[in-house]
Amino acid sequence: MTRNLNKPVPLSRKEMLPLPAISGALGMAASYYTYPLFAPLKHGQYLLLGLFFLFVVVINLLRAVKFFRWEKDAFVYIAGILAVASAAGFALGVGSRRTVLDTPAMGLSGDRITAVSGKLLEDPRTLQRGSGMGILELRQCGADGGLRASARGKVTLFFPAESIPRVKEFGRGSEIYAEGFLVNSPGGGRFPMFRAVSVHVTKGAPPLEQMRTGFRMTILEKFQGRQNSPVWGALASALLLGVRDDLDTELTEGFRNSGCTHILALSGMHLAILSGLLALLLKRPLGVRLSSLLGAVFVIFYVFVAGSQPSLVRAGIMYLIGTIGVWGFLKGKPLSLLCMAFIIQILFQSETGTSISFMLSYLALAGIFSLGGALRDIFRGRLPGFINAGLSASLGAFVLTAPVVVYYFGALRPIGIIAGLVIAPVSSLFMILSLAALAASFLPWPIWDGLDLALGYLYRFLEFLG
Repeated sequence: MTRNLNKPVPLSRKEMLPLPAISGALGMAASYYTYPLFAPLKHGQYLLLGLFFLFVVVINLLRAVKFFRWEKDAFVYIAGILAVASAAGFALGVGSRRTVLDTPAMGLSGDRITAVSGKLLEDPRTLQRGSGMGILELRQCGADGGLRASARGKVTLFFPAESIPRVKEFGRGSEIYAEGFLVNSPGGGRFPMFRAVSVHVTKGAPPLEQMRTGFRMTILEKFQGRQNSPVWGALASALLLGVRDDLDTELTEGFRNSGCTHILALSGMHLAILSGLLALLLKRPLGVRLSSLLGAVFVIFYVFVAGSQPSLVRAGIMYLIGTIGVWGFLKGKPLSLLCMAFIIQILFQSETGTSISFMLSYLALAGIFSLGGALRDIFRGRLPGFINAGLSASLGAFVLTAPVVVYYFGALRPIGIIAGLVIAPVSSLFMILSLAALAASFLPWPIWDGLDLALGYLYRFLEFLG
């Protein structure tokens, strides 16, 4: 039976459901990322520009789902909903972007500053050249003669190698006083840079942060603190906790050349593996709803321990929204869940939206859900199912992230579309076995040796693929 395309069709709630979240996210993205460009405009002019954009968004969303063939009342109804959602997103984007400090307010001229103090916002890292690095939320700046001034914003703090053990011991959330000088940031880094010649921990982190740091150190010692540390330990630390301090330079370069650097950054893939294993263990004895609730608790704990990398936080928010859907309070398609996560993350972590990893994370997933789905339908029947799924997702992610990659890195690596089809599954298996090895390290039985052997072979295979 053929459908008469000229006859109006009823409004489908299933088709309508993703659209408000999508239009709201588009409105927020438009105002968030264009606000610095149009901030000099008068508010009325910027408002007119925003209204024009919202009109274009609403019209194209309606065209995308062929709502122009619907009856007039249904068209007006859905157009009104999308217009309100877009306008709300646009207003929230402006409000969020205005809270972001593009340059810190230091209270003193940069050439006079000889000291900074503040709180470590991220886990300190060891760089390949031997120095340490961390992100400092400024409280004060100092100059010669005991001059002090209040400060706001963030700087990237580089500190000498001898300070690394102590700074890592106290970890995220500790108060730092550093003496040194401001340096120019080559390539326009995310934050201004301060190169310290001496670093002092003036106050330890809060108790909860201290427990977190201790837990992380315990896990890292299992992989890298042994007398004969396994060759694969650094990669396990990177895939499970995002700690890439001791990762082999050649392996990192191999992932970069193959266009698969994103595999080393904690994201939805890593969270999906861990939560999937948990669901596999709990689903049968506890049921879908209770296992999803326990999975949500695990996700919150894991994101807290691993750190607030933008892509990992995005994955965590999407999992929590999906859990709400499992309990029947909210239903939506993957693209609408992604848009809801974008709105939530921008609202509560406004500065995160300016990071490259944040943009790439959302664009990649948007490409997988939109263009990837369309390509999967085109290739269906022409390619084997498992190849079709992986290739379509890789192509979708590559196309939508390409503009950002070219803008910030100046080069594209299309080889990643194909290489990811092999490297991603092998890395997933490596991550699962690393988790098993971590569990085996607490057991009295000699399971570790077998897993050590298997992980060693997998590690060499990944080196070969790179």
